[in-house]
Amino acid sequence: MGIRNYLIEGVSGTGKTTVCNELQRRGYHAIHGDRELPYQGDSETGTRTDTATHENHIWHVDKVKSFGRQQDEAVTIFCGGSRNFSKFIDLFDGVFGLEVDIDTLNRRLDERPENEFG
Repeated sequence: MGIRNYLIEGVSGTGKTTVCNELQRRGYHAIHGDRELPYQGDSETGTRTDTATHENHIWHVDKVKSFGRQQDEAVTIFCGGSRNFSKFIDLFDGVFGLEVDIDTLNRRLDERPENEFG
């Protein structure tokens, strides 16, 4: 993580991955949270589950916190959605929520490969 850390959140299809890719292209330290940190588990206990659902899409709290112990970057931006964000939200200096209109959301979800998570 950086000296300052931010989270970009939003429901599926709002553009978190696109934003993260663009931030990386521009040279920012941006982390694809939905690719680098997720697993299926209970959002309160962190216990792994066999059920792959949106409600069970959580991030490894220890991995997020391990980024927090590093302060190699001036700014780190995490992009993604996690149902257990309350376990690590205090690590962030700010949170940005993305929104999308229903037509764009439906188009983006229709264009996704089948079974793609995040």
